Amino acid sequence: MADRAIIAGDIRGGPSAATRGSLRGWVRRPSSIGVLMCLPLIVLIAAMVIYPALYAIYLSMLNKKMTQFVGLSNYAFLLKRNTFQLVIFQSCFFAISAVILKATIGFILAHLMHNISGSNNQRIWRGLFLVPWVIPLALSTLGWQWLFDSSYSAFNWVLNAMGFQSVPWLGEGWIARFCVIAVNVWYGTPFFMIMYLAGLKSVPEHLYEAATIDGASAMQKLFFVTLPMMRNIISITVLFSLIVTFADFDIVRILTAGGPQDMTHIFATYAFAVGLQSGDIPLGASVSLFMLPILAVCAYFVLRGVTRRSKEIAA
Repeated sequence: MADRAIIAGDIRGGPSAATRGSLRGWVRRPSSIGVLMCLPLIVLIAAMVIYPALYAIYLSMLNKKMTQFVGLSNYAFLLKRNTFQLVIFQSCFFAISAVILKATIGFILAHLMHNISGSNNQRIWRGLFLVPWVIPLALSTLGWQWLFDSSYSAFNWVLNAMGFQSVPWLGEGWIARFCVIAVNVWYGTPFFMIMYLAGLKSVPEHLYEAATIDGASAMQKLFFVTLPMMRNIISITVLFSLIVTFADFDIVRILTAGGPQDMTHIFATYAFAVGLQSGDIPLGASVSLFMLPILAVCAYFVLRGVTRRSKEIAA
């Protein structure tokens, strides 16, 4: 009978009852409903992320006038330039140093928040520490620029009052690098703190009780209970922050604009300078795409470790 229904449906040129039934069953599945509900977001991501990324790859393979396909010539040209080699070093130094400091300070603050007695006290301190992350980054960076200003710096005023000479905070290469990193750490540490605090809240208390019965010290609890239970959330948080830090633009652009002598340029600011300010859009697209393989390698190893640990826990 089912075969006859299929044949009849094919003869009439319309869908058969079996086909309609299978389609109706597919729509009623929870997974299918989830796909359909996410479809607008998928279309939006494809329009706002995937298409611009593919178009940037296409632009990076054109000449300056965007009239001729040159392949990987723009990438080869960039790698030969000393300035771009400095940009690669500075981007990696900036991102890795800032993420390590944010992860360390955020973990310490999360422990302090976790051990503060009283829910009201926790809410107050949590809100205060989240202020840097809530303020728009461009506005807070302008505030830091005034603090580092060569003529009216608040830091130099304090140093002069203590009998020290003024420091050219944004006028010397390495000092400017550390200032840029310090502002990024100030802004991004609350994110690590709130993520790690959530991870600490999810660690079962009976594990600490069992460790206490076994005579474990505070440091042993940290290294053998807390950190192993938080490895996945630490890895995901570090990966997300690494991606955001590599793509940072506001802090460097407002504080130093890449100076002095291009010593604080990172991929985003150098791509802006080359692509928009200098008018070489294909070369600017090539600069921005250089961070893609670096982040792809980091994401691969981090996510592979997270997947492996999740399978071990499930087993």
